[in-house]
Amino acid sequence: MTETNSSQEIDSTLLKRLQKDIDYDRKHIWHPYSSAFSEQPLQLVKSAQGSYLTLHDGREVIDGMSSWWCAIHGYNHPALNKAATDQLGRMSHVMFGGLTHEPAVELARRLIELTPSNLQHVFYADSGSVSVEVAIKMALQYHQANGSPNKHRLVSLRSGYHGDTFAAMSVCDPITGMHHLFKYSLIEQHFVPSPAETDLTQSIQALEDTLNTHHQEIAAFIFEPIVQGAGGMQFYSPEYLRAARKLCCKYQVLMIADEIATGFGRTGEMFACDHAQLKPDILCLGKALTGGYMTLAATLCSSKIAKTISAGDAKAFMHGPTFMANPLACATAIASIDTLVSYDWKTKIEQIEAWLEKALQPLADHSQVKEIRIKGAIGVVECHAKCDLGILQPTFIENGVWLRPFGKLIYTMPPFIIEEQEVQKIAEAIQAGLDKLI
Repeated sequence: MTETNSSQEIDSTLLKRLQKDIDYDRKHIWHPYSSAFSEQPLQLVKSAQGSYLTLHDGREVIDGMSSWWCAIHGYNHPALNKAATDQLGRMSHVMFGGLTHEPAVELARRLIELTPSNLQHVFYADSGSVSVEVAIKMALQYHQANGSPNKHRLVSLRSGYHGDTFAAMSVCDPITGMHHLFKYSLIEQHFVPSPAETDLTQSIQALEDTLNTHHQEIAAFIFEPIVQGAGGMQFYSPEYLRAARKLCCKYQVLMIADEIATGFGRTGEMFACDHAQLKPDILCLGKALTGGYMTLAATLCSSKIAKTISAGDAKAFMHGPTFMANPLACATAIASIDTLVSYDWKTKIEQIEAWLEKALQPLADHSQVKEIRIKGAIGVVECHAKCDLGILQPTFIENGVWLRPFGKLIYTMPPFIIEEQEVQKIAEAIQAGLDKLI
């Protein structure tokens, strides 16, 4: 047998084994937002490097999703690898009750330095949804300790998305929030029109009307600043947030900024709140916090909130995840933040925005396209009809790109290391997908 034939036989054996993994996955593993018996295309990833994923059959595809928006530095980054490896050699985990460690302290220091100046207290959690749960509990416990236990509901924007756990679900849009099946089990919250879908003056007035009528029971206003993510990938004016800040102060309602998707430079500012020079009372972070290496989240709050809760009947904030402040995750998050601030990330995001404009705007004339939206390192192609994943995903893969559309939206949130030719390739893959939909 020649060396070539031997190599081909090994490759063939490997492909068969990997195909068995895919078949086993289809039979036994439940993927997000899908049937347990889904027939949608499923790709097995063998490795990842930079902006690329290597699939089981050897094909390389540009990851235009940054693994659901978190892998902002791409994959296999040497600084993040080293941080995780070094920390693993010291300590992978330790409980956070009564103990602390250097990575948790250093990460808190960096977060407090980067976020709005009023946010002086950091509570660690292990996922974005849990950070929202923590924020909601903080708001409720604050008002209870402050002598206003009747303030027990929240107001949220239509077309918002805040996570899949129960309190987080309750503040997602009741129609587009993917959680209508649970509506009879969720707390009933208040909702106001999205400023992305309504005239600015009208949306501000709607918020004021709601707060004026219901402020005695509203503890907090929760929102995704500037960019509404999984609820529709829509953008709105910073002026809305400035007006909302004044109204929340007037009616003694806390502001919870959900920056899980927008934090760490994605919109062109370090945090989307910075577009409005907004200082929220509570801030939720996740996703890109560790550069996509592992799950970690943080909820930051003002000293006023921390002091009020700590002086209340419980004398403590009643929450404590087992893997809170996991040292591996904290060490990696420090490396991710240090990597981001080590270069002119703002100029790079402006560059990506310009590349997206150049590459995606020509698609606005396509018969399948309703609108093109671009903000920072976010590009959105909204179609007239619901996207067919069975058609689009194989087409994207054939064209060397990984994207995951939802609803009527084909969108990209690429890693910050992306180059112009790769952005153009993403646009060409989207063009090919749109053509297949005709």
